[in-house]
Amino acid sequence: MLLQTPRARLRRLLRPGGPSPLDGRTVLVTGASSGIGEATAREVARCGASVLLVARRAEELARVAGDITSTGGRATTYVCDLTDSDALDALVEQVLAEHGAVDYLVNNAGRSIRRSLDLSYDRFHDVERTMAINYFGPVRLTLGLLPAMRAQRFGHVVNILSWGVQLKAPKFSAYLASKTALDTWSRIAAREAYGDNVTFTNMRFGLVRTAMVAPTEAYDGLPAMSAEEAAARVVRALEDRPVVWNIPIGVAGELVGFVAPRLMDAVMWRLDQRTNNSAAASGQDAAS
Repeated sequence: MLLQTPRARLRRLLRPGGPSPLDGRTVLVTGASSGIGEATAREVARCGASVLLVARRAEELARVAGDITSTGGRATTYVCDLTDSDALDALVEQVLAEHGAVDYLVNNAGRSIRRSLDLSYDRFHDVERTMAINYFGPVRLTLGLLPAMRAQRFGHVVNILSWGVQLKAPKFSAYLASKTALDTWSRIAAREAYGDNVTFTNMRFGLVRTAMVAPTEAYDGLPAMSAEEAAARVVRALEDRPVVWNIPIGVAGELVGFVAPRLMDAVMWRLDQRTNNSAAASGQDAAS
């Protein structure tokens, strides 16, 4: 569910086959070495943007950048662990020195943890590590890039979030708390930066088939977007700059939770009882 701005609707009516608003712009994508981030980087490059690829894995970044440049696109790689504050600050300094300003930022890098409360009592580090990559990292990066956006009086930030911020789904307490924090922070930042023509879009995706969800057996066989389908929606959000992008079931769940919160609690409790923790969440996987 894409809520377009009036300006975006008018542009599509007047110039249905015109160039993308991303053409000639600079777009920074985090988590660009795989999944939604990689697919988004490829799409924005096809739209004529200069794409800045950020992730921890140098070899994978080089692969993506090579594919983009081999087809005539423009890509620059930056190896950075977004949970390392000093490295992140150095990234911001380097990007601004080399590009002057970033026009569009896609906060995509993230970590998902699906684990029930009864397996989490002695795992506070789950909360710490999800907040580090899903909240503190993107907020610090956004704060670093915002002054240049506001100074040039143009900028747009897209946050890759989850429909779970609306549904408050069981077994995702650490993960959804971090995503909800970024959702709220960005809405407030958008209001303060509104007069400088700097906007934000919170994209609350459902299930997307990427490596991040692979360890969770409960997702096997469920309907899911591909990374490429998700990227197409990210590019549309970059172009049209809506406030939020939702899927219908997320909106419905949020509405029921507002009107009948105890009923929603009961429904979610029943769902929690009927679904198991994954092998990774239960400690049967070394990556847990």
